[in-house]
Amino acid sequence: MRIAFYAPMKPPDHPVPSGDRRMAGLLMAALRRAGHQPVLASRLRTWTGDEGMAGAASRAVLRLKSAEQAAALVRRWRDAADRPDLWFTYHLFHKAPDGIGPVVARELAIPYVVAEASVAPKRRTGPWAAGHAAVVAALGQAAAVIALNPADRACVLPCLADGRRLYDLPPFLDARPYVAARRRRAAGRARLATAHALDPATPWLIAVAMMRPGDKLASWRLLAKALLPLATPAAQAPAWHLLAVGDGPAGEAVRRLFRPLARHMVWLGQQPEDALPDLYAASDLCVWPAINEAWGMALLEAQASGVPVLAGDAGGVPAVVHDGATGRLVPVGDAAAFAHALRHLLQDSDERARLAAGARRLTGRRHGLAGAARRLDHILARALVRASARTPRGMGR
Repeated sequence: MRIAFYAPMKPPDHPVPSGDRRMAGLLMAALRRAGHQPVLASRLRTWTGDEGMAGAASRAVLRLKSAEQAAALVRRWRDAADRPDLWFTYHLFHKAPDGIGPVVARELAIPYVVAEASVAPKRRTGPWAAGHAAVVAALGQAAAVIALNPADRACVLPCLADGRRLYDLPPFLDARPYVAARRRRAAGRARLATAHALDPATPWLIAVAMMRPGDKLASWRLLAKALLPLATPAAQAPAWHLLAVGDGPAGEAVRRLFRPLARHMVWLGQQPEDALPDLYAASDLCVWPAINEAWGMALLEAQASGVPVLAGDAGGVPAVVHDGATGRLVPVGDAAAFAHALRHLLQDSDERARLAAGARRLTGRRHGLAGAARRLDHILARALVRASARTPRGMGR
């Protein structure tokens, strides 16, 4: 079927990399693999992070632009041969509401489907009240809501007209580049060792994340705090190196945090997506505190590369990192627990190897693109049937 696709948080071709952008692109790829024809309906980004007067003004402008784009799409598609059969919105929340899809779907009498929605009841009032109300209204209209993060279910479910419209879909990726990188591990590790004067016999840690204020900076801060006790001579911990991948507006602040760890650090900066598989595969352990993380695309990518993960037990992270099977989870925000678990994994290469094997096996079986395509196809077929059953005679196509 023809599918109008929209990601109000960040379109899949946005110039700034992030897990959100990656998942938007992967959803479109999965829809194509299932035989559908997704088309990017709008690139309008409705995300605003400012709670002050400037933010309120920006949100008002974005609501107006959303209404204008919705009206234009309805005019364009109402009697067109390429009219969509379904509207698909990825990632709804109060800071990035969808003011386009619900209007177009209603006017064209087509199903409205959402993947990944979060509802924060505390935002019913205050500066985000309008965004919260828009999310709740959109979910009430949805023929299907797809939960990538199990932690979102409890607050999303009461917003739905029918609880049976909520479906689970484990986060997923196209594992092929990561599987190929695993086969090149020895050569890739040798190149990195030469380029950065690293000891190939020493465990290499990797952290991949944007460097921006807020939760990402908090995670980098906790990581530095957890690593510091493992870098002192008195610690009697195994040697290690950290490959730090990423950059952003808080880049300098992040680098200051790690100055006491300078002899352990390799700063690789922001890397293109096609360079990441080899960096993961060359590493021995992915480390990320995951403060307020939804679920963490980098954690999934690392495991697809055959690298176990040590992460904070936050949000939907347990849906990606299977504790004891593909990695280890520790209480989120607990630097001492993170350091303790890391010390154990640095000392126990057999445990790392066991978790790496689990990461390869479970990621391929549970988080692959082919399985996601089949699941999405089933969900959309159900949504189409549900919408057809309630469409009055004479409406729609």
